[in-house]
Amino acid sequence: MTHAELMTLPVSFPLETANRALGVGRTQGYFMAKAGTYPVRVRQLGRAYRVTRYDLWGYLGLPVVAPDGAANGEAMAA
Repeated sequence: MTHAELMTLPVSFPLETANRALGVGRTQGYFMAKAGTYPVRVRQLGRAYRVTRYDLWGYLGLPVVAPDGAANGEAMAA
């Protein structure tokens, strides 16, 4: 997955998208999600597994931008 694709991810997305971003195969990704060993937090909604952009970006070391524009949730200096 390219940097541009990572930057345009929706707020939450299917586990398959996170697998692609992390270079994890489909079967292994679902196995880790069920076992609770997936590298980022996975939320189960019914039968679907979802990952948030915030969790994935944090794991990958990308700057998480707050709604006010501050990186990693820090307040901007005045």
